[in-house]
Amino acid sequence: MRQAGSDMSVWWKRATHADRRPLLLARGRIKAALTGWFVERAFQEVETGALCQSPGNETHLHAFAAMALDGSGAGRQVYLHTSPEFAMKKLLAAGEERIFTFANVYRNREQGSPLHAAEFTMLEWYRARQPYQTLFEDVAAFLRLATQMTGAQHLRWRGRTCDVSLPLEHLTVAEAFARYAKIDLLSTLDEHGAGDRDLLAAHCQNVKADDRWSDLFSRLLVERVEPHLGVARACVLYEYPMAEAALARACAHDRRVAERFELYACGVELANGFGELTDATEQRARFIADMDLKQRLYGERYPLDEDFLAALCEMPQACGCALGFDRLVMLATGAARISDVRWTPWVGDHA
Repeated sequence: MRQAGSDMSVWWKRATHADRRPLLLARGRIKAALTGWFVERAFQEVETGALCQSPGNETHLHAFAAMALDGSGAGRQVYLHTSPEFAMKKLLAAGEERIFTFANVYRNREQGSPLHAAEFTMLEWYRARQPYQTLFEDVAAFLRLATQMTGAQHLRWRGRTCDVSLPLEHLTVAEAFARYAKIDLLSTLDEHGAGDRDLLAAHCQNVKADDRWSDLFSRLLVERVEPHLGVARACVLYEYPMAEAALARACAHDRRVAERFELYACGVELANGFGELTDATEQRARFIADMDLKQRLYGERYPLDEDFLAALCEMPQACGCALGFDRLVMLATGAARISDVRWTPWVGDHA
């Protein structure tokens, strides 16, 4: 057990807080600059509630559950949201065109790592009737603003640097796998985007009998591809396989891949964006498949948000992105961990 006062586990000690205060003030400047950027472009800032009936239906996202009691003491289970995504898309369906939020979000099983926290701040924004490539320009602007607010030219983390004055590198997932893992990823997908597990397993070591195509993909991405991304300059990794589409729609030019991208700097994933899927039938099928797998792997499943699925039928074509705001501040200030750049970090987040 760590002793009180020995490290960041007692963040409110005067000396500890004094050391962190320059990082926290930089956080405020970065947030103000990003807010100003949105306001100048006629975005509406919105606030989304943290309590929800469904915290998200992706297999490996884990929520915090709570019990909501009525006046008689009768209760029903609710959750703290893992993302404001469902609420934001409902606002698009209600008629909002350009919206953004800085939302505190909550994810279980994620504490104990320098890059993860049980509670963190997500910057999420949406553009109605615009292609998802527009988001590439947005994230490049945010990187530049963040460093301007700290007086630095480079993002930094664990000895890696990223010069934000350089243009973003644009790399498809297939190109990244060919370059860094020497794998023809698309050859392992059928015409509908389903992955052939055995074809991908031929490129992996220590394959387990129950490993799925997605398990092998994720392992290869983390071990062979991600360490090379965003080094020297930031990288947009785009056109994820349909098996990894989540809430993104298929690409019109190749239905094996989706309008999904992730932003990397210094080998760290900073943002995840979609050309949004608005087909409620398809989204329901994905959610059910993900919850079936969650039940098998973790012994639990989350309910579907029927209001959200109904809202998809009213939602315009749109693109949206979620950016880990704490991670951006961490890289812009050179901090070692997320808990260094949060005003009141939870003790379980220290690593």
